[in-house]
Formats: sequence, structure tokens, C-alpha cells
Amino acid sequence: MDISAHRRLNDGTTLPPIGFGTYPMTGEDAVGAIRSALEAGYRLLDTAVNYGNEAEVGLAVRTSGLPREDIQVTTKVPGRSHARDLAVRSVEGSLLETGLDYLDLVLIHWPNPSVDLYVEAWEGLIEARERGLTRSIGVSNFAAHHLRRIIDATGVVPAVNQLEVHPLFPQEEMLAVNAGLDILTEAWSPLGKRSAPFAEEPVAAAAQALGVDPAQVILRWHLQRGVLPVPKSATPERQRNNLAVFDIELTPQQMADISGLGRPDGRLFGGDPDTHEEM
Repeated sequence: MDISAHRRLNDGTTLPPIGFGTYPMTGEDAVGAIRSALEAGYRLLDTAVNYGNEAEVGLAVRTSGLPREDIQVTTKVPGRSHARDLAVRSVEGSLLETGLDYLDLVLIHWPNPSVDLYVEAWEGLIEARERGLTRSIGVSNFAAHHLRRIIDATGVVPAVNQLEVHPLFPQEEMLAVNAGLDILTEAWSPLGKRSAPFAEEPVAAAAQALGVDPAQVILRWHLQRGVLPVPKSATPERQRNNLAVFDIELTPQQMADISGLGRPDGRLFGGDPDTHEEM
């Protein structure tokens, strides 16, 4: 596997095997970090309406010197836009913010079940795709029953489900659900954010054995599980290191040991898709 080995989605499009997360970067620092990431080799950028940096992502893309078709941009529709027409309007607004002619992937950021309009939001994304506003559509933070409901209602299966996935919250069940539906799992906060388990024995031991750093071990763990990680770093050296994971291989035992770090309190946001409110 290498950075050029794209992942094929269920709609026939493809994504690079690693993406670049942009939250919470804004302003000139964000533009500089994204340009640096593109120079390092990233070709998938992840933003959202709620991140407040779609304009910065668009500026970095437009001034990168790279052909637009070589860069893939993901954004997300917020919970306040879950009526069908509002979801379409959100995608149109993202195009205006980024200054791009089309988006590559648009996700529903959260099911926001207390509002209970995520089926209508999904219908809006289907319309946006049909109109050519985006090439692919998917969801984020959807549990199995949320997926079943939108698929049963529309017959359209999301191309992607972006979830919290990291060694402390390995999401075995949802990875299996997504795989069974031919949905690609993306991982937000793939390193575990503030609780990154770099010093945990399975991660540290694998890093020492392979001669790499712990972050590279965790990213490789994602790739070998079939997950597309979306790490964020504003540091050029770290950006490059996060891509240097295609020439290493974890053993089955190392994989199992790292997955074994999972624990009930491992989630970062402290809730679940049916109770956590997303604006």
C-alpha cells in the first residue's frame, strides 16, 4: 500500500488512503498548514461548516499550484441544516465559502436525533450529488440504526461513515457494520487526540521494533484495519512522518495488542450518537 493506492468507494469514486484534518485551524496559520500538507503529499482535505475554516481550505487549494482534480475536499453539513432544502443550501454555501466549483465528499456531521431530520438531510445530500455539487456523499458519527434508517428510506448507501476511531476506542462493531454495507470507515482524531496512547506498551513496543514513532504505528494500525485515518498536524515534519507509514507492517499479534487497548471510557467526546447534541 502507498499514498497513490486509493480506496474505492461504493459509488465508484476513490479516496487517498490518508487524509489531512483541518480542525481547529483557522486564518493564515490554517492556509499555511494546508499548503504544507499538500506539499508533503496529502491529497484529501477534511473540513466542515462547523470548523469555520472552509474559506481557508478553499484558498489553500486554489493557490496550491496543483490541478483541482488532484485534490479532494470533504466538508460536513451541520445539525442546524437537517431539513432537505437546508442541507442543499448548506452544500451551496460550502461551495461559496471554498470558492470551488464542486466538492468531492459531503457528510452529514451528526445524526442529531433529538431533531430527527437526518433522513431529510440525507435526501438533501442525494439531491446535491444529483446536481453535481458534490461527487460523493456520506455521514459522520452514525450508528448502525441511523444507517439502516437512511438506507431503508432512500435506497442510497453512504459512501463513507466518519467515526471516532483510535486504539482506546477501536470501534470493532461499527467497522464490521460499515464493511457489511460496503461503507468506508474514516477515522477522526485517529491518534486519540489528548489521550493519544503513545506510551502504552503495545504501541511503544511496536514503534521500537519497527524503528518508527508511535504515531506512525497507530496510523499503520488504522490502514491495516481498512480504515482511512484523517490526522491533523500543523508541523511540516509531523505531516511528512504521518505519511511515511506505507513501508512498515504490523504483525497480527501487534495489531491485536493495540486493539486490546480499547476500553469503555476511551471515547473522546463523552457521549453517543443518540444523546450528544451537535449544532
